[in-house]
Amino acid sequence: MPRQAEPERPAKIRVNHLAKIKQSGGKIAALTAYDYLAAQILDRAGIDVILVGDSLANVVLGYPTTVPVTMEEMLHHAKAVARGVVRALTVADMPFLSYQTGLDDAVRNAGRFLKEGGVEAVKVEGAGAVLAVIERLVETGIPVMGHLGYTPQSVHRFGSNIVQAKTAARAGELLNDAIALEGAGAFAVVLECVPAEVARPITERLTIPTIGIGAGPHCDGQILVLHDALGLTPRSPRLAKRYLELGEMISTAAASYIRDVREGAFPAPEHCYEMPEDELRALGEESGERKGR
Repeated sequence: MPRQAEPERPAKIRVNHLAKIKQSGGKIAALTAYDYLAAQILDRAGIDVILVGDSLANVVLGYPTTVPVTMEEMLHHAKAVARGVVRALTVADMPFLSYQTGLDDAVRNAGRFLKEGGVEAVKVEGAGAVLAVIERLVETGIPVMGHLGYTPQSVHRFGSNIVQAKTAARAGELLNDAIALEGAGAFAVVLECVPAEVARPITERLTIPTIGIGAGPHCDGQILVLHDALGLTPRSPRLAKRYLELGEMISTAAASYIRDVREGAFPAPEHCYEMPEDELRALGEESGERKGR
């Protein structure tokens, strides 16, 4: 069956446009970003969704998991990303314990992402008790993206069991959770680290888009951590494709800079500023007078 042509994207992506992309058979491209310049570059490239992921805990702040990252740290980076985006839909991860401690806390913190952070939607992990959170946020006017499968904020519960829904029973539970997220009002669902055979029926069953990360080719879209895609991380998980080896390129450039500085090759004349000739003569005369005193 021939692949359908990609639908034309609007000048500004909104949450409702993602559903239209799914309905037309298109694919949604999403990446994470954590700063102004990266957001600008991705936006100009035509990315559909930019996620200010709590993965910044790992790749920007050096935490061992996403659990320690705070609201203030997430807001700081959300503001920077939002300032760099014109076209893409911007979404921010709600960090651990920013929405699990009660509906009022969830509304307050999600609202801060829109009011202070400047993003247009938030993402929460899980189902179950989180469904009430999603319903409340959507009722308040805050768009919500769901996240199922491997949910990094639950790393201490999962342990080393990264791939989820490997049994028929658990796959059925995941499908039910996805249906429940749609019913609660989520506009999209991230599926992380689940077999492609599980992601496919979920994608077919839902009317809202699925966005995969390690969930196979049948999802309505894909997302990667930018640092993995650019080859900035020392090692990438199996789910990631490295489109560059930017870490090695930066290391090579830094080594060249260090050598140039130590050998006196930098700065060269073309990197230096010059005084006007008359000012240079005046400086020389002044210096001569000082020496003569």
